[in-house]
Amino acid sequence: MLTTKAIIRKIWDAQGYGNVAVWQDGTAEVIGPGTEATRNGKAPLAVFKPIPLVGGFPMLDHALLNAELQETIERTIRDAGGEIARE
Repeated sequence: MLTTKAIIRKIWDAQGYGNVAVWQDGTAEVIGPGTEATRNGKAPLAVFKPIPLVGGFPMLDHALLNAELQETIERTIRDAGGEIARE
């Protein structure tokens, strides 16, 4: 199952490298800008852009504990039909 904090960590690490695509099976992968994100012919549940989401936080811990960021990620995954839990 997807976890909110695991996605936030992946988004944090992807800053400057690309976007983060998240699939139904819980995997998340950094994809380059302008790259089509498909795996085994399936589109991801969501593609997150790191800079707008976590670029304003001075440290990873601030992003991990931010309730608004957690809710944004969870809402995006649930609206796409996925399941997600907080750690």
